[in-house]
Amino acid sequence: MAAAQQISKKRKFVADGVFYAELNEFFTRELAEDGYAGVEVRVTPARTEIIIRATHTQNVLGEKGRRIRELTTLVQKRFKFPENAVELYAERVQNRGLCAIAQCESVKFKLLNGLAVRRACYGVVRFVMESGAKGCEVVVSGKVRAARAKAMKFADGFMIHSGNPAREYITTAVRHVDLRQGVLGIKVKIMLDNDPTGRNGPKLSLPDIVTILEPKDEAAITEPSAQDFRPAAPSAPVVAAEPVQA
Repeated sequence: MAAAQQISKKRKFVADGVFYAELNEFFTRELAEDGYAGVEVRVTPARTEIIIRATHTQNVLGEKGRRIRELTTLVQKRFKFPENAVELYAERVQNRGLCAIAQCESVKFKLLNGLAVRRACYGVVRFVMESGAKGCEVVVSGKVRAARAKAMKFADGFMIHSGNPAREYITTAVRHVDLRQGVLGIKVKIMLDNDPTGRNGPKLSLPDIVTILEPKDEAAITEPSAQDFRPAAPSAPVVAAEPVQA
């Protein structure tokens, strides 16, 4: 990352993964109330660009960009980047109803504010489905009301669970809520719909979807006709005439 030393490909991928995981964990704790929805790291020859996706970008930037500068300094000192070698940007989430992380945080803060579990989860499921998702599932597990722990599942729409399309179409987020009676676990799964533009979902359609095309227009048959489909007989090879010598 910051150090320009020669390391093997294996160690580089591991180091990049650890860097991303620690960065994501830091922003998850720091920007939870600002609708943090993920981070993207772009490495260019000049500098390392870190793009923070959030629903409330103005809170991430802070007054006159003060907060984003503080975050930049913290990241630079923690990972030992040279001066002006790392830059932080804030990007607004276009459709927060299709972002599992944002909706998981929404359920978390609703429960922390004392809202009933059923009301909080059904509200999020309805909002996600109205935002254009194909399916949604919210699972809350732990000591919800009684002393005995249990899991409550709220689902709507269509949801797939296996195969490669599950990687492409489903976004998942998990959060933990520290309540008085114990810790509750929240899991939100959102199945995106197919979008040819690639903004609100994958460009490729599901592999089991069959598209029926309209038949081509054919000329109307007014009289009987016959067509010979037999292969044509091979013609005899043409022999070139030899020149006559005088």
